[in-house]
Amino acid sequence: MSGSGRAGGGKRIAYLSYSTGVFDSRTQRMARSAVEAGYRVVVYARWEPGVPLESTFPEFTIRRAPVIPELAIPGLRGRGRRKLAAIRRLAAAAPDAAPPEAAAESAPDPTVAPAEPAPGGTLAERVPSRLRGTPLGAPLRWARTTARAPRRWRSRLAIFPIRPMAWAIALDEISEPADLWHGMWAGSLPALDRARRRHGGTTVYDSRDVYIHSRVFGSMARPWKWLLGGLERRWARRCDAVITVNDAYADILERQLGVAHPPVIRNTPALYTPPLPPPDLLRRRLGLSASTSVVLYQGGLMTERGIEQGMEAILEVPDAVLVLMGYGVQRDQILGLAGSARYRDRVRAVDPVPPSALLDWTASSDVMLMAIQPTTLNHRFTTPNKLWEAIAAGVPVVASDLPGMAAVVRETGCGVLVDPTSPTDIARGIRSILELPPADREALRERCRSAARTTYSWESQVGILLALYERLLEGGTP
Repeated sequence: MSGSGRAGGGKRIAYLSYSTGVFDSRTQRMARSAVEAGYRVVVYARWEPGVPLESTFPEFTIRRAPVIPELAIPGLRGRGRRKLAAIRRLAAAAPDAAPPEAAAESAPDPTVAPAEPAPGGTLAERVPSRLRGTPLGAPLRWARTTARAPRRWRSRLAIFPIRPMAWAIALDEISEPADLWHGMWAGSLPALDRARRRHGGTTVYDSRDVYIHSRVFGSMARPWKWLLGGLERRWARRCDAVITVNDAYADILERQLGVAHPPVIRNTPALYTPPLPPPDLLRRRLGLSASTSVVLYQGGLMTERGIEQGMEAILEVPDAVLVLMGYGVQRDQILGLAGSARYRDRVRAVDPVPPSALLDWTASSDVMLMAIQPTTLNHRFTTPNKLWEAIAAGVPVVASDLPGMAAVVRETGCGVLVDPTSPTDIARGIRSILELPPADREALRERCRSAARTTYSWESQVGILLALYERLLEGGTP
């Protein structure tokens, strides 16, 4: 562990990032701030193929443990431990693994369900083509759906709680005692509980979304939501504090988890001053002319984020391209669609960049698109990272007219609200910004930057975090 100073008294904070940690800007931002405050810091994260077991930054180290589901299943733990040992041997023998920035592009997102297996060969799982449209077709389709349902349940149970429990067990080999454990996402809850029982210390659950009402679990039957929600609630209530990222989530989580009203620490970047001359990285990378407008989507490449609607919308916006910059398990699928004849030359892609470089790339765009779909409670009240990043970089937004984002856009005047389900309305919003006179566009950019300077920056949030740490470590309440 690294870092020293007076305010933290040299006490140890361990962050548990249920991701590879490569693109986890919130964890990295908090870890750096904790080091600056005098704490000793380590980050524990998930290992994935191509990512090193350990990454060293000037301020802290990220140490990784793999997820081996057998570790969480009685009767299979011996096999799981053998797999764990084999992975560690192989990873240690390949210190020159691909840079984590590249490897994490294909790393599974902690909230995305793996693809379901292909249907099997039984009659219940197949509807023969000769029976489709006949009286037997409907009952066979119902039988197929029923037969496949357990697979869907198993895949979701693997996401939560089996894989998080397995990661918690794998961490035993590398974790060290800490005075405070700060866990990210619901996937960190089993590890928080296990770490405190093994090592002692105070625990903080950072609920960065309304997990049981997120895209993975939104369509689950109510009994399953009740069961999984009960697990989250039980683990969360064992923590010394629960925090979250916006006021609406805090209200929901207070009721859902039965905890004290969570303190809100927004996921806003540090104040950003663009270089002079302003960056034009995206146009240069893609070989675009100066007259081509860049509409940027950055973040997770997955369904329900409005990417497909944005691709249709850009066809209605002349002299503009939609640029996709992100990662995720559906990246290949989405980029394959973007490369089809319909969208060729109108939708482009660039690789994701580390959090430390992100705002220079964000500032290279003309509009930030965030047409998140109104499919879940979590989506309705989200204030996504890209909203704060756009505000910090001075980039106007075209955002979903949903309660979470809409309140910020109206308050700051940082962009345009649209119906995220309508490509035509998204296109209208984009054009309304791009067609502004230059002076009005610059005034819009300045409104974004002003909102960051006065309210929405990490400098306005970090004091809340450090005060919470101080109270907890002194034995007080959140």
